[in-house]
Amino acid sequence: MESQKETIDLNVNGSDYTLQVWPHHTLLQVLRDQLHFTGPKECCAEGECGACTVLLDGRALNACLMLAVEADGSQVLTIEGLAEDDQLDPLQEAFLEESAAQCGFCTPGMILSAKYLLTNNPHPSREEIKEGLAGNLCRCGSYVQIIEAVESAARERV
Repeated sequence: MESQKETIDLNVNGSDYTLQVWPHHTLLQVLRDQLHFTGPKECCAEGECGACTVLLDGRALNACLMLAVEADGSQVLTIEGLAEDDQLDPLQEAFLEESAAQCGFCTPGMILSAKYLLTNNPHPSREEIKEGLAGNLCRCGSYVQIIEAVESAARERV
């Protein structure tokens, strides 16, 4: 039996898209290969590393684990859509100030996971930050700087 492409509608970073997608393609594949958003990274393809983290309808999720057809009608935020009016998000600023981005591979996923955390818990403890970022791996081992960046961004929200 031959599969056919399906039509889905997505709002990505504030722009609406109607796309023809294969039913077996992940949201990550569609974001990267069809829409050319390269912030979410493909790494483990098993939901273990967090490099593909996006916000879907405000919730952090691994885009490698969701079929694109399941996201039909949703709003997706990638790192490319986080800055507003050429102004970096406070988390992006904090990552720069705290030298939290080493190679940068994990940075988009870390920032979006932290964004979700701070949206739901504006003033997390260090332990809550660690728990909130637990699904994201940093190959460079920059965890101290990353946690400090999230703490700094949380202080800025006061």
